Amino acid sequence: MNYTYGIYLYPDVASLDFVGPYEVFDISKYLLKAGRVVTIAETMEPIICSNGMEVKPQYTFETAPALDVLLVPGANNLAAALASDRAIDWVQSVAQKATFTTAVCTGSLILQKAGLLTDKKATTHWMLTEELAKDSRVSVMPEMRYVRDGNIVTSQGVSAGIDMALWLLGELHSPDHARQVRKTLQYDPAPPYMAEV
Repeated sequence: MNYTYGIYLYPDVASLDFVGPYEVFDISKYLLKAGRVVTIAETMEPIICSNGMEVKPQYTFETAPALDVLLVPGANNLAAALASDRAIDWVQSVAQKATFTTAVCTGSLILQKAGLLTDKKATTHWMLTEELAKDSRVSVMPEMRYVRDGNIVTSQGVSAGIDMALWLLGELHSPDHARQVRKTLQYDPAPPYMAEV
């Protein structure tokens, strides 16, 4: 299947929140020789990420292609993530047509503001679960690395977006394809200092 994955970018976005899933989707595209991954922002101005990385979006809201998957990354600063009402409206509009709408970290709060998490199970970065839980219409699952409820998929912070993206490939294509992407990326987490020595 020729899927189009769209990554929403905005000022002060957390880079690994979108770069990790971008690589997962891009390797899938490479292996299947089908599909595309695009970045979308409110304007074509370069985006300065929270760590200072500068990224140039490929499309604006007006010029973006139809998306099968929308990924909404988070930001270290909650205010930055929720700053644009126009972007919230755009996310809401795209979600009505996308096969899956996904979020990493604070991106869940963007989906919540867009009304997409009402009566849904969801998760976010551990530092923001209380913020998300302020909306009693959202069933927050703080211990889950990613949560799927219908066609909405949310994940915890940063690296959890990679796990979510791999799971998504398993749903859209097959678990075997997702495993092949994981192997190609050599994604086999074994973080140091996880045990006393």
